[in-house]
Amino acid sequence: MSNTNNTSESQDSQQSSRKSQKPHNSQNSQNSQNSQDSQKSQASRKPRPMEVLREARAQLAELTGMTAESVSSFEQTEDGWSLEVEVLELERVPDTMSLMGSYVVELDSEGQLTGYRRVKRYERGRADVRGSR
Repeated sequence: MSNTNNTSESQDSQQSSRKSQKPHNSQNSQNSQNSQDSQKSQASRKPRPMEVLREARAQLAELTGMTAESVSSFEQTEDGWSLEVEVLELERVPDTMSLMGSYVVELDSEGQLTGYRRVKRYERGRADVRGSR
């Protein structure tokens, strides 16, 4: 008899467990839908300027293997973004003798790097001669 009671009790607990799981599953599908909607809205929105800066530095560093130290210019263009990034190309001692490169980095409107080129190479300790007469 006790086995029969245990079996019916276990069946009752399984049924109540199933009932409590049903709302939980619908909540999971709703959370999944909200997550998908959030991903779609993030994909369609324009990146913020700071996101573009960070992403440009990271992508340039990954492609070149060199450390992007600073961004000296940043502007939005018709096609996306254009940045000038200062990169440590060759570290020397003393630090003022290290070779730096200035790279123009082009990104599309979504913040993905589309191209880059070095426009200047200089020693870290040298003053910029542009604009002086």
